Amino acid sequence: MKSMLIDIGVNLLHRSFHKDRDQVVARAEAEGVSPLIITGTSLKNSEEAARYAGRFAGKLYTTAGIHPHDTKHCQAHTMEKLRKLALLPQVVAIGECGLDYNRDFSPRDVQKRWFEEQIRLACELQMPLFLHERDAHYEFMQTLKPYLPRLNKAVVHCFTGSLQELQVYLNMGFHIGITGWICDERRGKHLAEIVKRIPPDRLMIETDAPFLTPRDLAVKPSEGRNEPAFLPHILRKIASCWDRSIEETAEATTKVAREFYGLSVH
Repeated sequence: MKSMLIDIGVNLLHRSFHKDRDQVVARAEAEGVSPLIITGTSLKNSEEAARYAGRFAGKLYTTAGIHPHDTKHCQAHTMEKLRKLALLPQVVAIGECGLDYNRDFSPRDVQKRWFEEQIRLACELQMPLFLHERDAHYEFMQTLKPYLPRLNKAVVHCFTGSLQELQVYLNMGFHIGITGWICDERRGKHLAEIVKRIPPDRLMIETDAPFLTPRDLAVKPSEGRNEPAFLPHILRKIASCWDRSIEETAEATTKVAREFYGLSVH
């Protein structure tokens, strides 16, 4: 029997999954990847994700949040609607939220305001935070620091930063999410070297599907789309970097994800 893995970041409501979403979930389970945690990136997307996850009790969970790119669309009622979503049993974290100064799709002051609002909500509800940071490490860290005493827990999703940044996040008590970026021999080389610095009780794995398809897959998916069934490939790469067995790495990352999100064993 395959070790069951948990994909902590799947953009399952993305348009590329419209035609075969149910089959994607089934393929993942057949590869030993279940449950999946769907990433909420806007109010509408978070609502749709929660509705979809509600059909697969115990197999699908979701986050509820506003990605920094989407903060420009936030309104006065946004946080109240997020709060209601967060109370649903299938919603297990606040986010994806944070700062993205790489693309600046939303003004930086707007990003920061709504990031703080979501941090406060996570503190109020004592829920985990699912975090996004790109080219904004210092401001991101400074925004989070005052809330650390009240924060339940947080994961820096899709970490691709430097060893120094990794150390800062670990020192702040954060968990780290690693994607197929680590399988990219061009961009992910440094990540393959520093992943061994992540303690086993802080590491979780994710595909960030349909994005970040592992470059070194033997059989390339049609149209290049990533999906959660490829998570075991990412796990094998991490196990080799960690110098641990695949089974040990699977057991460790799954245990961490279950405890982090408060998931029961089915």
